[in-house]
Amino acid sequence: MRPKGKNIIWNCDIAYVVGLITTDGSLSNDGRHIDFTSNDTQLIKTFKNCLKIKNRIAAKISGYTRKKSSFRIQFGNIILYRWLVNIGLMPNKTKKLTTLKIPDRYFFHFLRGHLDGDGCIRRFQDPIYPNSQRLYILFNSASLVHLKWIQTTAKRLININGFFRKSESMHILTYAKKESLALLLKLYPNSKAPCLKRKYKIIHDLVKMPR
Repeated sequence: MRPKGKNIIWNCDIAYVVGLITTDGSLSNDGRHIDFTSNDTQLIKTFKNCLKIKNRIAAKISGYTRKKSSFRIQFGNIILYRWLVNIGLMPNKTKKLTTLKIPDRYFFHFLRGHLDGDGCIRRFQDPIYPNSQRLYILFNSASLVHLKWIQTTAKRLININGFFRKSESMHILTYAKKESLALLLKLYPNSKAPCLKRKYKIIHDLVKMPR
């Protein structure tokens, strides 16, 4: 990210950060402050490194358990805040998210952040075929419109379809094994791409294997 007072320029790191903010971040109502919350301190440190900020990471009390079970970083940057609003984010975004203005070149860096923030990778032994594994990549959102935009964009760029499921409070865009393998090669273009390491460990051998 450029220093305060400078225009924001798209790059791989800022696209990844946009994915994180889209899922586990928030814009305050004051037009200035940005918050990112995670249960994983490694992810918050990666967030800080991508933005080149030095703000303190603080423990956060869970609204469910009333215990300090997560962590947050909050910082003020009017230029970045306005830029995020311009690409489609907003305060209290949970159910209001729709499409975002993400350049095609950076879409999968954004999507990796989306996956690390509020997505899931499932890999397990097939109960029917012992020599085979099942693999699913899931993207979660309270906004079906937002997930349909992700589905449409991924379909246009690498011709994968996915399918939708619904939980009690979330819509879930799911990709099964063949499409997940195609998606992984785009999400993790190299070993240096910023990511949540514990999720990458699940599939790192698949990314390196030619398909």
